[in-house]
Amino acid sequence: MKKFAYAAVPALVLAIWWATARSGTISPLLLPSPGAVLHSFVELAKSGELEGNILSSASRSLTGFALSSVLGIALGFVNARIETARRLGYFLLEAVRVTPPLSLIPLLILWLGIDEAPKVAIVFLSSFFPIYMNALSAVRGVDPKLEEAGRVLGFSSLERFRYLTFPSALPGLLTGLRLGFGYSWRALVGAELIAASSGLGFMISESAEFAKTDVVFVGILTIAVLGVLADWVLSALFRLSTRRRMKGRRA
Repeated sequence: MKKFAYAAVPALVLAIWWATARSGTISPLLLPSPGAVLHSFVELAKSGELEGNILSSASRSLTGFALSSVLGIALGFVNARIETARRLGYFLLEAVRVTPPLSLIPLLILWLGIDEAPKVAIVFLSSFFPIYMNALSAVRGVDPKLEEAGRVLGFSSLERFRYLTFPSALPGLLTGLRLGFGYSWRALVGAELIAASSGLGFMISESAEFAKTDVVFVGILTIAVLGVLADWVLSALFRLSTRRRMKGRRA
């Protein structure tokens, strides 16, 4: 019964959408019916256009997310452990953090061209700081007594990191990665609305120019569904990783 609760609100929204479209009170140009959107989805899927746009968006998002994950976690660990490094980079990082990535698109196009690089850069800038900030907070929040216990037991610096610091900081790291992925997906679509020739954002923008509202809905719903599915997969992988690590620690 609990599993059906997740579908209750989407089903209600779908029913209201269907009833409103069927009543004719709103023009189909503004609100296409669910049937029209489904028909467009099938046509786009058959032609391969939808698949191509999904792959383009996914490739950019995953590339930027992977880069931000590696650099964000690494820098978070360094700045959490070395106070001088954190102070030296504080103002630069804060200045970049509070600058909306989408505002940098014109500059990134001038610097990096109009190919994939500026889009990946937007994804990177959007997802880096949630990952970095969570890594920094997670590592700084590790109980100092663990470090002392490791020294008493004769652990090396690498062993203390592997067996004490990293497991203790892992929940915060995983939270940062989930947040970072969500930001990367949203920022990518925004970048594609402005400077792209493929991708789901481009498909939405192009369809809006030609008043293809049904295709716009297909793009929006595809983004939403893929984002939810990706977050669910990411969460499942994190839970599996945590369980295996806990079993290993018990062993």
